[in-house]
Amino acid sequence: MVQRPARMGGDAALGRRRRAIRPPRLGGLTINKLLPNMLTVLALSAGMTGIRFATEQRWEHAVIAIVVAAVLDALDGRIARLLNAQSKFGAELDSLSDVVSFGVAPAMILYMWGLNEARSFGWIACLLYGACAALRLARFNTALGSAAQKPVWAYNYFTGVPAPAGALMSLLPIVSSFELGREVVGYPAFVVVWTVAMAGLMISAIPTFSLKGLRIHPRYVVFLFLGLVLLAAGVVSAPWTTLMVLGVGYLATLPFSVRQYRRLMAQAETLVAAAE
Repeated sequence: MVQRPARMGGDAALGRRRRAIRPPRLGGLTINKLLPNMLTVLALSAGMTGIRFATEQRWEHAVIAIVVAAVLDALDGRIARLLNAQSKFGAELDSLSDVVSFGVAPAMILYMWGLNEARSFGWIACLLYGACAALRLARFNTALGSAAQKPVWAYNYFTGVPAPAGALMSLLPIVSSFELGREVVGYPAFVVVWTVAMAGLMISAIPTFSLKGLRIHPRYVVFLFLGLVLLAAGVVSAPWTTLMVLGVGYLATLPFSVRQYRRLMAQAETLVAAAE
């Protein structure tokens, strides 16, 4: 009974010595946790680089910079979910990056390319596009909290055209000029109308297809891979024609997305009425 406390005291001292010898654990975040935010910063850098290329009248490089920003923006969210690295900081950083890369940068590129020839109307269109991009992203962020209230059938649809797609659509006149010539698509009035129309699509309530939840039947996987091979070949051999086709094809899907959305909504309302 007398020696028991001494033994306990000795064990405690031995434990303190072991902890003192043990090397300290490294603090901070792992690369896996930082990788999505690193991609977001790279997307922001690509968007700002597009503005620099526009000031130097290197229009092809400016468009490529926005395309790179769109690709990085598509990757950062998916990688964050795969690595379980989502955070409120990353969500805020992504929104701020999108405002610059897909709002300010395309507007400034368009202004320096052709909107400036429309004088005040061109600058108004430039401001309108940047403001609509910011409003679209703000609406998207505020809608995240009510995602649980969204019907299951509506998960595969965006409200309005996403900011990256809107940015690429707005630059279609520049892309088309590389193949058709600026004298065909570079009229200031046309560029003003086109910019305003793309701004309107971003803040509209039009349901647009989202590929996030798209599932491919196993029998069609081979055709998907073949399509990716053709897309890669087109980007390498005829990049501007490929971007034109993709842009026009995306715009052509809007009527189908609206019709499909309304059909699913009507079916849901019918089921609810039958259940009551």
